[in-house]
Amino acid sequence: MDAALDAVIGKVRQAAARARPLRIRGGGSKDFYGQRLHGELLDVRPIAGVVDYEPSELVVTVRAGTRLRELQALLADSGQCLPFEPPQFGVGSTIGGAVAAGLSGPARASVGSLRDYVLGVQIVNGKGELLTFGGQVMKNVAGYDVSRLMAGSLGTLGVIVQVSLKVLPVPPAEATLLFDLSETSARQQLNRWGGQPLPLNASCWADGHLAVRLRGAQAAVAAAARSMGGQALAPERAERQWPALRDQALPFFRLAPGEALWRASVPDTATPLNLGPTLVEWHGAQRWIKATPADATHVREAAARAGGHATLFRGGDGSVPVFTPLAPALAQIHARLKHEFDPAGIFGPGRLYDEF
Repeated sequence: MDAALDAVIGKVRQAAARARPLRIRGGGSKDFYGQRLHGELLDVRPIAGVVDYEPSELVVTVRAGTRLRELQALLADSGQCLPFEPPQFGVGSTIGGAVAAGLSGPARASVGSLRDYVLGVQIVNGKGELLTFGGQVMKNVAGYDVSRLMAGSLGTLGVIVQVSLKVLPVPPAEATLLFDLSETSARQQLNRWGGQPLPLNASCWADGHLAVRLRGAQAAVAAAARSMGGQALAPERAERQWPALRDQALPFFRLAPGEALWRASVPDTATPLNLGPTLVEWHGAQRWIKATPADATHVREAAARAGGHATLFRGGDGSVPVFTPLAPALAQIHARLKHEFDPAGIFGPGRLYDEF
């Protein structure tokens, strides 16, 4: 065990003994996300570096404080990638923070979510114990899948110190097509394409324009581009636009004073929610909406009617919950899990919900 990990374990044990809250932090690029930040800072950036990477096995094991950019560069040297495209929101974004946030990028609807690629984790629990779950192969789970439970936990269950992830080869071909369509027409067209053997990878609709990214074999991408039509986007522009969408650097995501960014997760067949300026991703399943925190009831009721839920992603003022309140039975499960991993309640109290 090295000095950096020893220091984290020691700090957790001290905090537990004194019932002193801790706020786990990597690069801090997602500090905006969640209900509130509370507790003494526990910096995991010193726990960094690649533990094991064998390209032929399509698995990488990396320590949590490793920067995403460094990991992506390593994978790119072997022609591989993190297909779920974790948002970075800043140069200091770490792989541990990415897993803790559980966010996936533009390709999520086609390739799966971040949690689908988590094979194993090593964490420090609320007692200061170093625990390992999962492993480095795909079929390694017997019983409760704790590794994937850490995805989206926002540091409320334990300190993620090491992660094993499945990686994939970079597709040999890519093309982006543009179409002028209304939101309803774009959704209908995406649903039609979804029923065909096309290499759809990502989509984005905003302000009357639909962009569709194709990825796959050279012949498949070329054939799809011919059959789908539209206008081809220059590769150098596409290389800028999709990462900008992933990291919310497009003009749409600029918020005016008092404005908030809501994330609605709904079935991809849901009709337009008509709640304000909207950007649609994931072939219709993820909808970014500009409204205000005061619109919480209206936004959440509309998302629920469509069969989904809504999160106050950015711009909250503390007056409304960031995450949709849990049903009593589900809240009880969350509380029990929290108590098992963090009996003293020291990890990020109130980050997910006020109760825990």
